[in-house]
Amino acid sequence: MGKRSCFFSLYFVGISLSVWVIQVAFAGREGPLLQRYEKGSFGYSESFNSIFDTSKYGIFQLNNGLGRTPQMGWNSWNFFACNINETVIKETADALISTGLADLGYVFLNIDDCWSSATRDAKGQLVPDPEAFPSGIKALADYVHGKSLKLGIYSDAGIFTCQVRPGSLYHEKDDAELFASWGVDYLKYDNCYNLGIQPKERYPPMRDAINATGRTIFYSLCEWGVDDPALWAGKVGNSWRTTDDINDSWASMTTLADLNDKWAAYAGPGGWNDPDMLEVGNGGMTHQEYRAHFSIWALMKVWAGPLSRNRLVVALWNRCSKAATITARWDVLGLESGTIVSVRDLWQDPSGLQHKDVTGEAVASFGARVDSHDCAMYTFTPQTASTL
Repeated sequence: MGKRSCFFSLYFVGISLSVWVIQVAFAGREGPLLQRYEKGSFGYSESFNSIFDTSKYGIFQLNNGLGRTPQMGWNSWNFFACNINETVIKETADALISTGLADLGYVFLNIDDCWSSATRDAKGQLVPDPEAFPSGIKALADYVHGKSLKLGIYSDAGIFTCQVRPGSLYHEKDDAELFASWGVDYLKYDNCYNLGIQPKERYPPMRDAINATGRTIFYSLCEWGVDDPALWAGKVGNSWRTTDDINDSWASMTTLADLNDKWAAYAGPGGWNDPDMLEVGNGGMTHQEYRAHFSIWALMKVWAGPLSRNRLVVALWNRCSKAATITARWDVLGLESGTIVSVRDLWQDPSGLQHKDVTGEAVASFGARVDSHDCAMYTFTPQTASTL
């Protein structure tokens, strides 16, 4: 992606599609990690494998059995910040069930900063804030697990968290054991008050401490992309922040998408790029901008490659101030020029985009009218491909 103030973007990605609500989301992969196609197979051209370079895909990933697909769920920070308590967490757990989101895979319910007291106890242990979490984290985890959801917690690879609660630097063993004893399933590990120690030194000790507990805990490094974690964090954690914090604005969202794009080839089963959480529904962007935000976050683990059943998913993103027609050409997608393609719209809402088959006879290119700051998404299926 370029840095012009206004331009159209065409994105295509492999792997079955899925998305987050408030937390980062992407989808799992079916079949071999490095699938290649010979010229003419399923309508793909000779250039397909070079356009969709997956040479780095999956080669660095930590093999701890977690993160085979990207984490999906909810995080408290972008809406509640420090105004959290056990009632909010329980009500959110209930909402994930009642809305049907849990059935779609949104199973992580992650408590961010401010859950703990301002100081450790006399034994040096972290203590939940007694006013916000009077029942304790263990009881909350039991409630969440009772709904077949997973509970996440937050700490920091520094002496304090970003909100100046106790951090876990030099307390990794005790804190990991405490989190495991509470039944925690996910740890977001931040980067504040880090004493100037390099991330490559501060993050592995918590990995080792978590592994030593014997409990499977998804390890999410929130290092802000400072030291290019995509290059090394795959052997440390299950996801790594590639950017600074997002805010609820079009400018922030598009900037982070551009920054994260650089590292797309390094994401894969076991370890994922994290451009920070979705802001969808928090009020700072338009309906169209949120649809674009949601769409692009769903795609950005890797920009390129085949879907299951030899399909492609294509996003037409209009970053300009006026509606425009955006066209995807077969040569850009790595398809033979004469390939006949079925196109299915992936969005459905009152504005006119429909979750339905658009055409079964697209040849050479496909275009659509896209509103300003909006995004249309389609699956492309060459008609020679199996749809079983």
